[in-house]
Amino acid sequence: MEKFKGTTIILVEKNGRVAIGGDGQVTLGNTIIKGSARKIRKVDNGKVLVGFAGSTADAFALMERFEKKLSEYRRNIERATVELAKEWRTDKRLRHLEAMMIVTDGEKSFLVSGVGDIIGPENGIIAIGSGAPYAQAAAYALKNNTNLSAKEIVEESLKIASSICIYTNNNFTIEEVGKEE
Repeated sequence: MEKFKGTTIILVEKNGRVAIGGDGQVTLGNTIIKGSARKIRKVDNGKVLVGFAGSTADAFALMERFEKKLSEYRRNIERATVELAKEWRTDKRLRHLEAMMIVTDGEKSFLVSGVGDIIGPENGIIAIGSGAPYAQAAAYALKNNTNLSAKEIVEESLKIASSICIYTNNNFTIEEVGKEE
């Protein structure tokens, strides 16, 4: 049975701002079935951003649970993330979900995986999906060698990934949170 696969999601922290972006391509096997999917969502009245890669239905199920945890733990993103990862790993049904998420509130950012991993950014950058290595490498170079903003770095990194990864297109969704400039 063919699976939905492939995407690029990247988060960049710079100068008190955090941008997260993703492409819009949905692929089933070797066929592009949609080019304009939104894989970045605002939750908690736009104060928290979530990006996801993997099965769309699984990602939405996880996002819904994350929102409940965020509410339950009074907008403490770190605690909500830890509790989601614990539940994801121990619940028999959730354990089989095939997705990864990146979450940020502009102050803290995490990658959350189904095996219970919660990983903070390395040098202010997190990337997931099939185009992640390309976008991440581009983001490191741009962050260290330009004066681009976090949002500009995300956009340029996605452009580079989309020119290399066949599962990443150039229809981007980019959102930003953090302190006002």
